[in-house]
Parts: sequence; structure tokens; C-alpha cells
Amino acid sequence: MQIKIVTILLVSLLFQVGDSYSQSDTFFYRNNLKFADFMDLVGRRNLDYAAAHYEVSKAEAAIEIAKVFSDPVLSIGLSQDHEGNLATGHGVNGGLSETIDLFGKRRARIDLARSQHELSKALLSDFFRNLQAQTAEIFLATLKQKQLFDVKLNSYQTMKRLAEADSIRLKLGSIMEIDAIQSKLEAGSLYNEYLQAEADLRNSMIQLSQATGVLTEDTLWIPEGNLKFKQRAFKFADLYNVAREKRADLVAALYTKDVAGKALKVAHKERNIDIDINLGIGNSYPSSGSGPTATTVSGGIAIPLKFSNYYKGELKQAQFQVEQSEVLYKKAELQIRSEIAQTMQNYLAYCKQVDSYDHGMIESAQNVRKGKIYSYSRGETSLLEVLIAQRTYNDIQQSYYETLFNRAVALVELEKAAGIWDISF
Repeated sequence: MQIKIVTILLVSLLFQVGDSYSQSDTFFYRNNLKFADFMDLVGRRNLDYAAAHYEVSKAEAAIEIAKVFSDPVLSIGLSQDHEGNLATGHGVNGGLSETIDLFGKRRARIDLARSQHELSKALLSDFFRNLQAQTAEIFLATLKQKQLFDVKLNSYQTMKRLAEADSIRLKLGSIMEIDAIQSKLEAGSLYNEYLQAEADLRNSMIQLSQATGVLTEDTLWIPEGNLKFKQRAFKFADLYNVAREKRADLVAALYTKDVAGKALKVAHKERNIDIDINLGIGNSYPSSGSGPTATTVSGGIAIPLKFSNYYKGELKQAQFQVEQSEVLYKKAELQIRSEIAQTMQNYLAYCKQVDSYDHGMIESAQNVRKGKIYSYSRGETSLLEVLIAQRTYNDIQQSYYETLFNRAVALVELEKAAGIWDISF
């Protein structure tokens, strides 16, 4: 009768479900966060993205700077006439001068500033392309840590109940003391693994909050979603064609070519001469008051002699920049092809690995574990076999969630490479 009672106690372990993570953190406010809401927060409140926006604002301000004309110069002077030691009169004069940009220099500088503004917007789009992939992977990593935490928690609770049952069996004389000690030690070991999994999950949640730009000490963001999703089919040619049209870094490379061309044009314009136009007027006054007051009006043009044009370093530098931008654009196109090919291979490989787990591997490991516990409760197998079955089941579960995570990340990287974004978890 006693053996039957202990057997029923041990078998009941198979049907008990562990507590969830949210129940163990009653001193935290818990906010569930869906993937779409998380990405919306990233777009609106991520601090890195907010800081990157200022580059566009600064480039827009540079357009206004390029529109500025040179300021005129006003000059006022006094003069004193002497004949020996005797002052014979004094004079007052004033003048106005202005530098005139010729040959479209100002227009070329404005065009360059506008191209740089478009480039800054393209770079911001590329920054967000990388940011949304990076933050999506943080969300996925938190989902994975949540699943791994549940594995550790359930394993610990199962072994804890097994150790409690073994202490009863020891008192009844059904097992040896060494088995009861071993199951207790195993429960202690799994408890430590559970604590580490809890810490890893907390840290992942903190990273999740940091990515959203919302970080509070008393709130935990609990990601909602599932690493499992229906596998999608992609064609390399379709992805590559879309990437050539939409990838922000390729658009940025195109604007870089445009900026380099405009900079070369400015360098050519700057070698043209500017002229200075000046107008002046002066009055002279005799000290004795005798004689008429003389008024002088002057005007002139100053033309610089551009001997510096003999040196063409600035032109060569600008030309090299144009040639370099052409090479970098071709490199970007090649990089896109390579990234799509590699990320697609990774995605397909992880899809196959997930399929191998879904075709009975998890279920088989679980059945083996249940069978070993049941046999152990009847005294038909050793504790060591139970522990091996439990460890095998844990390892397969962890590997499965790691593979699900890797497949999801591979999908994110593939869509990032193709310049598309229609992901939901």
C-alpha cells in the first residue's frame, strides 16, 4: 500500500505546471509589450534615433548658411593736416565695400548643401534600418530568455518534488539514503541554474526597456509573442531587385556620388575670381575756416591675381572623391548581393533545423523523461537514469529555443539585407 501511494505521488509530478515568471515578481509593475508596440516605441522614443535626427536638422541649417551673401564693410576715418608744427586742417572720410561672388559660386554652394541634406536623410533612413533590426533582435532575445527561464523553472520544480518524494521514500525504506541525497543535490544544482536564468531574463528586459527609451526601476517589460512562426519562401532575384531600389544605404551611396560631384563643381567655381567694389566720400576742413571745404568722392574695383590657381590640390582632391564615391557605390551593390545570399542561406539552414525538432524530437525526449520517472517510482530503474533523461530533455528544449531564436534572427537579417520590413512575432 505504501509503495502504491509513493508511486502515485511521483507520477503526479508529470502533470504539475510550474509558476510563471510574472508571479515571482510581485514587487514589479508588469507591462506586456507586443512586438508592433515595441517597434513603435523604438521609432518614437529611442534615444540613439532621436540623436541621429539632429544630423538632418544640422544639414538643413547648412542650406541657410550657404545662402548667406558676404557682408558689406563700412569704414570711417579721420585725418589731420599739418604744415610743420602748425595744424592746417582736418578731414573726415567714409567708405563702403562689398565682395561680389562671380560665376555662380553661391549657387554651387547652395546646391552642395542641399545634396548634403538629402544625403543626411538617406543616412538617417539607413540608421533606422539597422536600428530596427538590432532592437528586433533584442526583443527576440528576451523572448528566448523567457522560454529558457521557464525550462529552468520547470526543471527545478520537477526535481524539487522528486527530492521531496525521495525523502518520504527514504523514511519508508523504499530507497537508499544515497539516492535521496543525490536527488536533493540535483535539485540544488537546478535551483542555481534557475537563479541564473532569472538574472539573464531581467538583464534582457532592461535592454528591452533601454531600446524603447523608457527605463523605470519598478517596471518590467514582458514581451508578448512566439518564436514559432510559419516559414516563408523567398526568391533571391526578387529580394535583390527590391534591395537595389529600396535599401537606404544604397540610396545614401547614390547621394554620396551626387555630393562628390557637387563638391567638385564648387571646387572649380572657387578658383574663379571675386571682385571687391568700393565707394568712398571725404570732406576736408581748413583749421582757420578760410577757403572752401573740399569734398572727395571715390570708387573702385579690386581684382585679385589668382596665382594660387597654379596649385590644383583642391581640384584633385575633389576629383578623387568623385572617383572614390563611384567605387563605393559599386561596392555597396556587391555587398547587397553578398548579404542577401548569406542571410538567405542562414535562414534556410535554421528552417531545416527547426523542422527536425518539430518532427518528434521534443516529444520523444519528454516521453523518455516521463517513462523514467514512472519506472523510478516503481523501483524498476535507477535515479541516475532519471537524471540523465531530465538533463537530456532540458538540453533538447534549450537547443530548440536557441534554434527558434536563430531562425527568427536570420529572418530579421534577411529582411534587413533586402531593405524590406514586414515582420511580426
